[in-house]
Amino acid sequence: MNKIRLPIGVFDSGVGGLTVLQEIYRQLPNESILYFGDTARLPYGTRSQDEIIQFVREILHWMVGRGVKLVIMACNTSSALALEVVRSEFDIPILGVILPGAKGAVEVGKRIGVISTPATAKSNAYRDAIQEVNPDTLVWQVGCPEFVPLIEGDRIQDPYTRQVAEGYLESLIENQIDTLVYGCTHYPHLAPVLRSILPPDVIFVNPAVQTAIAAAQELDLLGLRNLRQALPTQFYVSGDPKPFVQISRQWLGFTPRVLHVALPELTAALQAA
Repeated sequence: MNKIRLPIGVFDSGVGGLTVLQEIYRQLPNESILYFGDTARLPYGTRSQDEIIQFVREILHWMVGRGVKLVIMACNTSSALALEVVRSEFDIPILGVILPGAKGAVEVGKRIGVISTPATAKSNAYRDAIQEVNPDTLVWQVGCPEFVPLIEGDRIQDPYTRQVAEGYLESLIENQIDTLVYGCTHYPHLAPVLRSILPPDVIFVNPAVQTAIAAAQELDLLGLRNLRQALPTQFYVSGDPKPFVQISRQWLGFTPRVLHVALPELTAALQAA
């Protein structure tokens, strides 16, 4: 089979990776996509590194079995805790979102706040990546355990969500950040809430933008960029497809056809490898 025509695999714990998917649609409109949301096991951000690595291995083996040419971890927690471990285990390119996001942040700011899941914050992955690019940059990280459940529960407009956000952002405002990094792919969906709380001159950095750029560069480097028409995106989730369809419809602008992948099928993909 012509590898150029194979899809790009994109995965996240849920709907957060749709922010990366939208950037791929915008920047790489000819690429076909296989999207997987591990909704049966979200949120990832409160789990251990061993659990995350296990989940990622299962998903990657399943995706490889379905014939992807490149995989994007559209999940900051997975990128922080599993990317370096699994890259050496697979013979396809695997991209994360943290290094592209860090580069994007350093381009625009010196006092950088990062909001993320607790696991990503604890890993210091963003701080390390940002300061590797520019050691003079100041970085503050805040773990936000309630954000993903609120977003997945379609509660963005809930007054409680604003109350929670004000608590998370308080220390970043006190430290006078000039840049805010969405350290979780779910968080761009909170942009109206976050923008209304932070000073108007704070610049928001969405790593999804830089990640799509990095994917384009990787495809060009490998000679795998597809120039023919893309096939319809294939959507899969490990939990009930109905909530995913309901919440993703408003962000994608169309109603996706979402299929279910049972967790034993993911486990079997790893065992068969």
